[in-house]
Amino acid sequence: MLPINLDDLLSQRTVEGERIEYKAGWNPDAILRTLCAFANDFENLGGGYVVIGQNCDNNGKPIFPPVGLADGQLDKIQRELLAACQLIQPPYFPLLLVEIVEGRQLIVLHAPGGMNRPYKAPSSVTAKHKIWHYYIRRYSSTVEARGETERELLNLTADVPWDDRLAQRATLSDLSRPLMMAYLQEVSSKLADDAPSLTLEALGRQMNVIGGPPESPWPKNAGLLFFNTAPDQFFPYAQIDVVWFTPIEQRRHGSGIFHTLQWKKLWSTPYIIVHTRSASRSKYVSATMN
Repeated sequence: MLPINLDDLLSQRTVEGERIEYKAGWNPDAILRTLCAFANDFENLGGGYVVIGQNCDNNGKPIFPPVGLADGQLDKIQRELLAACQLIQPPYFPLLLVEIVEGRQLIVLHAPGGMNRPYKAPSSVTAKHKIWHYYIRRYSSTVEARGETERELLNLTADVPWDDRLAQRATLSDLSRPLMMAYLQEVSSKLADDAPSLTLEALGRQMNVIGGPPESPWPKNAGLLFFNTAPDQFFPYAQIDVVWFTPIEQRRHGSGIFHTLQWKKLWSTPYIIVHTRSASRSKYVSATMN
């Protein structure tokens, strides 16, 4: 399902024109290069959309009714698209939906910024000897990243920290607003005063636990890990290990494993080391409480 209304997308009321590419027909070379550019998301705009079967005028505005796609084209395009996307390095697959506008069939590809940037694609899908290049969006065009731009792309996107990666298998409703509010109050954040009047998305963006474009926001891994009541449903075997140390003269130690809802009450102890771990990741966070 598209994260926004299709009419709003085609009329560019919600998404800027530079994030939309209209194609009257199936052109695998041009479409694959554009998907690669959206995946690289050089300007961090949230990727983009490719609408196949939608023609446009000289100003880049869609023409209605669209030219559309014949029934016999849909399966062929989807098979060829699957094969073409496997040529992107590393492989990248956009969300594909078939939509009907004024009685005409369109294929809409939603291509968010990829989690394994940078991506490169062949200049020609059908060439026997393929040459791969990095592609980015410049205004409303897809261009090859060269020279300094290519170096900047490699430097900017070489490694997206695990905490900041978008959890695209989750939704904003998977974040617990009460846990977020309790955390802000516990740390005496000034944001706690404004939080009740903010939407969950606005609050999450302020706390840097929600990312993505406005029409398609997602929780970040860190947000799910700390502000979901059952994070192990997203991160198998996830748990929070807490080790606390009483004053040295007492020479007593304690440790335990706690669920998300239980760990906060321990922050009144003098010294705490929090170790969050899952099947694929371990992270240590330490704090000293006065």
